[in-house]
Amino acid sequence: MLPPRLVRRLAVHPLLLGGGAAMVVLSPILGVLAAAASPFLGNWRPLRLLWVSMSYLVWDILSTLGFAGLWVGSGFGAKVQSPPIQRAHYAILRWFMSGLCNSGLRAVRSWIEVTDFAGAEAALSDHRQPVLVFSRHAAVGDSFMLVHVLMTRYGRRPRSVMKALLQWDPFFDLFGNRLPNCFVAGAGQELIDGIRRLADGLRRDEALLIFPEGANFTEARRQRTIKRLEAGGHFDAAERARALENLMAPRPGGALAALDGAPEADVIFVAHTGLPDPRSSIDLLRLVPLDHAVQIGLWREPAAGIPSDREDRIDWLFAWWCRLDAFVTERGGERTSVAVPAVSPS
Repeated sequence: MLPPRLVRRLAVHPLLLGGGAAMVVLSPILGVLAAAASPFLGNWRPLRLLWVSMSYLVWDILSTLGFAGLWVGSGFGAKVQSPPIQRAHYAILRWFMSGLCNSGLRAVRSWIEVTDFAGAEAALSDHRQPVLVFSRHAAVGDSFMLVHVLMTRYGRRPRSVMKALLQWDPFFDLFGNRLPNCFVAGAGQELIDGIRRLADGLRRDEALLIFPEGANFTEARRQRTIKRLEAGGHFDAAERARALENLMAPRPGGALAALDGAPEADVIFVAHTGLPDPRSSIDLLRLVPLDHAVQIGLWREPAAGIPSDREDRIDWLFAWWCRLDAFVTERGGERTSVAVPAVSPS
């Protein structure tokens, strides 16, 4: 259960920040232990994972302190919604995402390669109109990676729907509640309403990022999704879901709410492969280092090309999901372990 905001800010957050700082102070000792274990596990795996963990703690603590400073500088919250303070929050968020992702990728020996289809990069870089970003959801840290790419590569200000439990983390609690984001406790109508609110009034330089699958891909979830569609009498949708190899069938409610809320926005579809998807700590140790690129494919659908009828929009969304699935499948799915060349736009 999530404590009230005042309890989080006055009691929970100081304890968590203090605990994180203590871990950073102890990191040299932890580093010695990780180095001692590395010969038995190979490729400096324990040290690499410690590097990633300590990087997160350092960036998390420094960014949270930055947000706290902005609260004081805004008159103890009186002007926290003013444009200069909002810009400063985005600057800290960009700094956090850039530092964390770049450090993490170096630690696991990986890098990002983007393949642009149908002018997606030009649409993202052109801030004359907002964009909706519909992405697959399939691996550890893919939401961090995509926010990092949107902010640092294309200069977009992201809006996101996040799980309410993330507010235990001081960093997410502060930036998530001060910037245009939405925390939800679960799926269903609450999620759809949250997406619609974020899409409504989306500014020209902003991007609303959503994951229509609703959860990280696993084969078990994929099978449950197919059974759910069949149980609901959606047999055509179940057949289309069964044809997907590396993606789950999209839940259309959130995507349709975003389209309704921002009818003038282009849609950018995102597929990615190459990030690890461990099921346990042992899996994570086995998968690191990656030694391959994280492949990202981007496609643009202009607002004028999006169907207006609800059922046509659902068919359109499934058709795009098949295209994303093909991108991932062509690159070996989530089992890709070597770098592959980027393909030419088609």
